[in-house]
Amino acid sequence: MSDEQDYRMELRPQPLQARKGRGAVSNLQGRYEVQTREEFDDGWPVGDDADGGSTAAWKTHITEEHAKSILSRNASPDLPFGVSLNPYRGCEHGCIYCFARPTHSYLGLSPGLDFESRIFAKVNAPQLLRQELAKPSYVPEPIALGIITDAYQPCERELRLTRRVLEVLHECEHPVALITKSALIERDIDLLAPMAARRQAAAAVTITTLDPEIARTLEPRAAAPARRLRTIRTLTEAGIPVSVSIAPVIPFVTEPDLERVLEAAVEAGAVNAGYIVLRLPWEVSPLFQQWLQAHFPDRAQRVMNRIRGMRGGKDYDATFGKRMRGEGVWADLIRQRFAKAADRLGLGERSRNFRMLDASRFRRPDAPPTGSENADGQLTLF
Repeated sequence: MSDEQDYRMELRPQPLQARKGRGAVSNLQGRYEVQTREEFDDGWPVGDDADGGSTAAWKTHITEEHAKSILSRNASPDLPFGVSLNPYRGCEHGCIYCFARPTHSYLGLSPGLDFESRIFAKVNAPQLLRQELAKPSYVPEPIALGIITDAYQPCERELRLTRRVLEVLHECEHPVALITKSALIERDIDLLAPMAARRQAAAAVTITTLDPEIARTLEPRAAAPARRLRTIRTLTEAGIPVSVSIAPVIPFVTEPDLERVLEAAVEAGAVNAGYIVLRLPWEVSPLFQQWLQAHFPDRAQRVMNRIRGMRGGKDYDATFGKRMRGEGVWADLIRQRFAKAADRLGLGERSRNFRMLDASRFRRPDAPPTGSENADGQLTLF
């Protein structure tokens, strides 16, 4: 056997290690990539490992994007909204369970570490929204803001795209519903409170667990659970109706906290609640299983067995009516636990806030100049 052959036999797959401040433990390939890569540990230190560190740094990069459209429409029977707006693609919160991770595959990037470190900001979102609302054919209905990726993720502090979108909606008296894991939403109370007084704004705060240690690995750059409870209280005191979203419910990880989250949210002022059972579409499944092995190796197989038990033996079932709640004995048990706790605490369904939003006072804005118009809106020849 040659030295080269002996060297190759000694190569072993690199052990997966958690990275501080990141949810994914790998940069798993997207399903559309044509080349296959596999990491091996050849014994040489790489990145921070060369200096004795545990893992290499993975910095966040923000790319400005000029979107062609800004409103997304859906006809899903299990969603309470038909129109949504997302100012960002990718999310630095790094929630390992995020169902939006596979969207980075369309960009030729990884749904893993790329999704939470390579963020695309739709810098023309406010202008596109104004143009959309100004169309004579536009029919107003509540817009769900930040449904796919969090509209209040860290880069929003500087870019303020969500803030500027809300300014357009506030000016036009257009209803909006937001969902977030960030306390940054408190910054925009000056816009949301008067809109809420006219039944044009509602918010939902996602809390998966009250355990800060689990939250730190599960959703590493989102606000801590205690801080999210304070956000619910702050928004409620400002007159903004707030729901708590327990999403996702992860068996043996966050599921034991179900009732305690509801109780803490009610104490903070939440008036409605909802839950979603863990969803593992496409690349989210292997990424989540890697996370389990890195953080909960003692129960990883047990967790996946229970998930598959609620998904007809599969990692995921995207069928309408099943994808949010699952099916079978364990899914029914979670449903009963949630329903009994919600009834006891006087909580309504989370979608109630959304259905109560009023679009009747909508005022169409003046369309902003486009590239083919002058400052007065007059079309130009050149």
